[in-house]
Amino acid sequence: MNNPVKSLVRKGMSMTKLTFAVLVGATVVTSAACRMNVDTQAFIEREEKRFTTGAEVELNVSTFDGSVEIRSWDRGEVLVEVEKRGQDKDAVSKITVTSEQKGNRITVEALHAGRTTMIGIGHFTSTSARLIVTVPRKCSITARTGDGSITLDRVEGKLDLRSGDGSIKVIEGKSDLMVETGDGSLTLDDVSGHVEARTSDGSVRVSGTPGSLRVRTGDGSVTLRIRDGAQMTEDWMVDTGDGSVTAELPSGFNAMVDADPGADGRVRSDFTLTNTSGANITGKSREHGPVSGQLGTGGKRLTLRTGDGTIRITNY
Repeated sequence: MNNPVKSLVRKGMSMTKLTFAVLVGATVVTSAACRMNVDTQAFIEREEKRFTTGAEVELNVSTFDGSVEIRSWDRGEVLVEVEKRGQDKDAVSKITVTSEQKGNRITVEALHAGRTTMIGIGHFTSTSARLIVTVPRKCSITARTGDGSITLDRVEGKLDLRSGDGSIKVIEGKSDLMVETGDGSLTLDDVSGHVEARTSDGSVRVSGTPGSLRVRTGDGSVTLRIRDGAQMTEDWMVDTGDGSVTAELPSGFNAMVDADPGADGRVRSDFTLTNTSGANITGKSREHGPVSGQLGTGGKRLTLRTGDGTIRITNY
């Protein structure tokens, strides 16, 4: 009788493709406690944690490695789904998920013991724990991941999101927002309140009606789209070590503007501003060196700074 494995090898199928074929045929295993399956990339095990809460929810979630996805719903309940992934069942078994609830304060943490990366012939598999979190619309959240992206959709409260390495995206984050990543882009859409965003390497985009704004990237462009109704409650600071800065401001926006494009950059403004020599620049004028001026009735200071790049202040 022919050996089907030897037959496939004789026909030129590589061991990598053969492994793929075997994994595709794997059977999905489910249970009441968790769900497990093997896909073409890794062994996956899933479990969930549910918590009944009141009106004021404080949630702390973290994972050693993996993405964190946070969204809201109209229930007095927090649901945390954990997707544990590794090379095999033994690798996944080293991931532990701890949880604790004290009143409306909830903590969920994914931990790992030992090496998180398994190296094989021609490939490697990184052990990780992805968190999918569903919370009440009003919820204060602290989220951490050692390596992975973070997304947050429509949550109102004190929000503190940090990744060691990965992008962060927020849609309709309201009240008090802090985002930081060691390496990755930051996208903050339709945000309000106090907003602070920092990345060591990556672009930053902010839109909405913040009252307080501080943005810093070590290397990357910064784009602001400030919407009608925004009022500065504190001085704003926007700073990039290397990259362009674009500030789109609505008509009637009030601020004292300081724009510094570095030694080799330019400032372009659709508004009337005054350069360091005291001369007005208007319309589509471009100027080397720092430019300052008053928008509307003035007020709080808007500082735009780049080590090397163009600063554009536009009206829409």
